[in-house]
Amino acid sequence: MSTSEVLKRPLALIVDDEKSICQSLDGVLSDEGWVTVAAHSGNDGIKRFVAEAPDLVLLDVWMTGMDGIETLQRLKQLRREIPVVIMSGHGSIETAVKATKLGAFDYLEKPLSIEKLLPMLEHALVMREQRENSGPSGGPRHILIGKSESMKKIREQIRLVAPRNAWVLIAGENGTGKEVVAQLIHDASSRAAHPFVAINCAAIPEELIETELFGHEKGAFTNAVSRKKGKFEVAHKGTLFLDEIADMSVKTQAKILRILQEQKFERVGGSGPIDVDVRVIAATNKNLETEIEAGNFREDLYYRLNVVPFHLPALRDRGEDIILLAQHFMAEFAAELGDNIKCISKEAKNAMLRYSWPGNVRELKNTIERICIMVAGDEVELSDLPDHIVSAKDNNRNVAGHIAGDLTLKEARVNFEKSFIIQKLEENDWNVSRTAEAIGIERSNLHRKLKLFEIDPRQLRE
Repeated sequence: MSTSEVLKRPLALIVDDEKSICQSLDGVLSDEGWVTVAAHSGNDGIKRFVAEAPDLVLLDVWMTGMDGIETLQRLKQLRREIPVVIMSGHGSIETAVKATKLGAFDYLEKPLSIEKLLPMLEHALVMREQRENSGPSGGPRHILIGKSESMKKIREQIRLVAPRNAWVLIAGENGTGKEVVAQLIHDASSRAAHPFVAINCAAIPEELIETELFGHEKGAFTNAVSRKKGKFEVAHKGTLFLDEIADMSVKTQAKILRILQEQKFERVGGSGPIDVDVRVIAATNKNLETEIEAGNFREDLYYRLNVVPFHLPALRDRGEDIILLAQHFMAEFAAELGDNIKCISKEAKNAMLRYSWPGNVRELKNTIERICIMVAGDEVELSDLPDHIVSAKDNNRNVAGHIAGDLTLKEARVNFEKSFIIQKLEENDWNVSRTAEAIGIERSNLHRKLKLFEIDPRQLRE
């Protein structure tokens, strides 16, 4: 393996005075794409921490000399942002609480459960990456989870467009994370210290939308007993997120267009203009070009908003992110409920990969929350999933489903080939050699395709 390939792999520092534990963890993590370094005392761990600059630390509590709690305090003084997972063969609630208060990312009891450890480490890396990429407003309020190529492109788009002041139009199905992307753009912009104001245009009756957006003066209409600031005024110097903008009337669209052009508006019942400095990010689950043809959306507003277009893919079109998202939500709800992080059985994972997730990330999150509440054990079995997920028949690998997502022929072909390979790997128990033979290609050729499509059989097999 080349030096550049090694440097791209995450580095874990293992601090434990039992050499057998360090060796076992090195074997497991190396198979999962990590590089590890070991230290057998607290003092040695601090030295290696400074010298190696690891991405994550696995730290034993009970060590001779400087114990894990003191070592944790020293590590956090050096680099607080590095996640530290505490390990202990003599687990107690008091130790876990103390470690968490001192900044530990999480706590694991020995003997270690690999099914719990690996998702925890993956989650720790995602959280660290999000903190490092957060805007000047401090820690992130939202996280964009996913390592698929489409999510990498979205994150790069956010990085490029956030510092600019351009209007943004986000398209995508319900539940794909349009508001999360809008919030991340705001958080990474120069407006981050000012308000982020969101309004769902579809949820407000037509007769109230103008007063919600522009506010009103006292006495402007019946029941207007006092002056009210509208969303544009509240978002001054910040960002206004107009969700489901296609559900706004053509009349209101004309007023929005005027504000975007002139950067001023009048309250309902007002007598003079109010200057405003607002960045507008709009979102829709509809095809606006079709809406324009039908006369439901103004073409001039579309081109004004569509300076920087984003398209968020449906969850079925980024299947490699499904399990990663599920594990993230599992850890999130476990922390909220004070429970252990549940692992997901192979059969349950396969069922989740087959399901099409029409509600996208929102549906997945709700499903995981239900599981965390209702499932008593530490492992999610196939029987714990809702019936409609268990009975799904490869919906997320259906070519028609990909075509429905407004893909080009090239994109649809790539998605089909990727889904076909994943399905054949599953049928052959994730054995690359047998899969290559089954689909009639050379093993080396299949390996190239696995690398091209970012398919990791080991992760899918877990």
